[in-house]
Amino acid sequence: MRIDSHQHFWKLSRGDYNWLTPDFGILYQDYLPNDLLEDLKKHQIDKTILVQAADSIEETYYMFELMENHHFIAGVVGWLDFEADDFTEQLKRMMKVAGFVGVRPMLQDIEDDNWVLREKVVNNIKVLHELQIPLDILIYPRHLKVIKQLLEMIPNLKCVIDHLAKPQIKEKQFDTWSKEIAAIASFPNVYCKISGVITEADHKHWSAEDCRQYILHCINVFTEDRIMFGSDWPVCLLAGSYSEVYDTADIVIKDMLDENGWKKFYGKNAEDFYSRIRRDS
Repeated sequence: MRIDSHQHFWKLSRGDYNWLTPDFGILYQDYLPNDLLEDLKKHQIDKTILVQAADSIEETYYMFELMENHHFIAGVVGWLDFEADDFTEQLKRMMKVAGFVGVRPMLQDIEDDNWVLREKVVNNIKVLHELQIPLDILIYPRHLKVIKQLLEMIPNLKCVIDHLAKPQIKEKQFDTWSKEIAAIASFPNVYCKISGVITEADHKHWSAEDCRQYILHCINVFTEDRIMFGSDWPVCLLAGSYSEVYDTADIVIKDMLDENGWKKFYGKNAEDFYSRIRRDS
């Protein structure tokens, strides 16, 4: 099964997307399942993981509806308030939905960089861990040290770093990021999505070569067993098409992975990580 481990849909009229303003240009419009079908067919992607794009429970249940009506959506990574008193109850309600595969707080948008280390948040992440629900981690490089502290508190936490932690590719910042993400990779249950890469490069003047050392570093430190392909569509459209995202990953990994490694990267690892995915046709 070939899986795109990271994509989004949104409908502006819902009013969930506080971050999405006209300043985002091409992103400021509806993106719905039928808009993605051609790209999935072109690249022989069987299933996708639909990831939250708003900090609301209502949007998560909207994504559940989309999943119910579009069978190429294998799973939904939703949103929950990790400071809510009824966090566990809300989580257990979501767990009743076939295809609910994980949770993602929008850490990159929270003013307090240390928010994830608050006692109540940590306790609810422990609940997530106990119930075997993976955590998607959306961060910038400055958060990596904080995430390392979290992992030292919960060393077996099953989580995935989205978008390589958004290294500053445009500014060619590599050394500090590479050391700190390697430290994260030392925890055996942490995965990494090779996604969102081109949007961290110069949107108008980027090439696969600009992204190469960042992708290769993540393959080296996470190994072929803990990396997965993600398009980050439609956010990727800020810098390039779905095909350009796919081709960039393909060009970079072609000499790094054998056929078995490709199968892991393009599906098996995502299937293993998101163990609750829907496998129906």
